[in-house]
Amino acid sequence: MSGEAQDHDFGDEFVTVTPAQERISIDDIAEVTLGVSADLGQCSILVRDILALKQGTVFPLNKLAGEMADIYVNDIPFAKGEVVVMVDSLHVRIAEVIGASEKDLGHA
Repeated sequence: MSGEAQDHDFGDEFVTVTPAQERISIDDIAEVTLGVSADLGQCSILVRDILALKQGTVFPLNKLAGEMADIYVNDIPFAKGEVVVMVDSLHVRIAEVIGASEKDLGHA
């Protein structure tokens, strides 16, 4: 085999794909599942205190009762909301969408 470059005919091995449309619509991604979480507060705790945790232990969080919870979509800040209890389970009522203007929310 020589050290010289050789030409190769690729023929139909490479096919140019033309997209069906320039942009996707919201309907194309409407069924994608996203993770939603609400941050009810945080605290720092020593390892020895973690080891001593048992059922019924209560530890304080850095948020006050009635304070807004931060809501995340796929770990990205999305909104602030009020924590509410409905039929013995926690829910979050959206109070403010981060970065949304009155026009975006349909109030204009």
